[in-house]
Amino acid sequence: MTPPAEPPAHVADTSPPGRSALARLLDRARMQEGGLLVVILVLGLLLTVFSGTVRTPVFATGADGTQERVYVTNDAGESVPATVEKNKFFNAQNLAQLAKDTSFIAIMAVGMSVVIIAGGIDLSVGAIYALASVLGAMALHAFGPGGDHATVAPWLGVGLGAAVCVGVAALCGLINGGLIVALRVHPFIITLGAMAILRGIAFVTTKGQSIGGFPPAFRELVRYEVGNGLSLVPLAVMLVVTIAGGIFLSRLAAGRRVYAIGGNELAARFSGIRVERVKLGVYLLSGATAGIAALLALGYYGAATSGDGQGYELNVIAAAVVGGASLTGGKGSALGAVLGALVIQMINSGIVILGIDQNYSQIIIGAVVIAAVVLDNLNTWLARRRPVAQA
Repeated sequence: MTPPAEPPAHVADTSPPGRSALARLLDRARMQEGGLLVVILVLGLLLTVFSGTVRTPVFATGADGTQERVYVTNDAGESVPATVEKNKFFNAQNLAQLAKDTSFIAIMAVGMSVVIIAGGIDLSVGAIYALASVLGAMALHAFGPGGDHATVAPWLGVGLGAAVCVGVAALCGLINGGLIVALRVHPFIITLGAMAILRGIAFVTTKGQSIGGFPPAFRELVRYEVGNGLSLVPLAVMLVVTIAGGIFLSRLAAGRRVYAIGGNELAARFSGIRVERVKLGVYLLSGATAGIAALLALGYYGAATSGDGQGYELNVIAAAVVGGASLTGGKGSALGAVLGALVIQMINSGIVILGIDQNYSQIIIGAVVIAAVVLDNLNTWLARRRPVAQA
């Protein structure tokens, strides 16, 4: 009796991953993340070398806890502000700003990576961010100093505002997933339409006006800083989301189902995985992470408008793709998404520091995304050629 022929390597790779397949996937993810760390170090070194220096004023903490300028006496006996020369990129204040800016995009990139791993895409993430931001701002404003419920306990007002912000975003993600599953339309079309609808709702709701006046306790919490302006809360939330995303994708059965659907949806369906339920879940997660980022932005900036989140779609998708998420599905990680967000933010920061026209930033980021996709396709082609060469 003739033994059955072994399936091709690419078929084996796209089957629903068991323990060994997941282990191989995690090994590839770690290699990708190691490469990203090298890229970050090299990019940081180049920015440090070529950014030059700048003189910044010296501040000291006064007796009342406020920051005050330090003055010194020059050779002519005049009192002048003290300054210190620093590297434009590699200084504590700029690194703290870089970490804070990265956290907002990184949180959304983790949710986007889960969607892309499942073989989907979410172009509405920026619009979800905007709608959640303005509705959350309206709820928080009601409990602020000039709101209708200013006498309510701050913790209750902040809790309700946070629930509105994250809940609206999660609901938008769930609706996206429901439409994709029910109508069996490509996610690109559904989320593109949702992007226009949700941003339009945000504009109509606010009439283009900015909404602020939040409870002071909320802003004080989110803006809590240590050292040279290092914002702890956005960083802490980013770490929690990254760890939770990593555990979900690499340790839980639900995460393995996400990889299985992205690798081969038909095989996953035949193996008993409830594909529709998983798709609903990944879009809900994407929306929820956009809501979390919007909530942090409300606390940090203190206001919201319908124009918030413009262009975030490109930055978030770019962070996920640069972090190793394959647009064909079945590959990616939460840590890779965060490292990809850091690379994107370093590019944006470098454009400013090096004095390059900021109009080129979108061009550069778009080129980085194309390069990442080309490299991913090349890596996939080489992986398929390797077993043939060994045979």
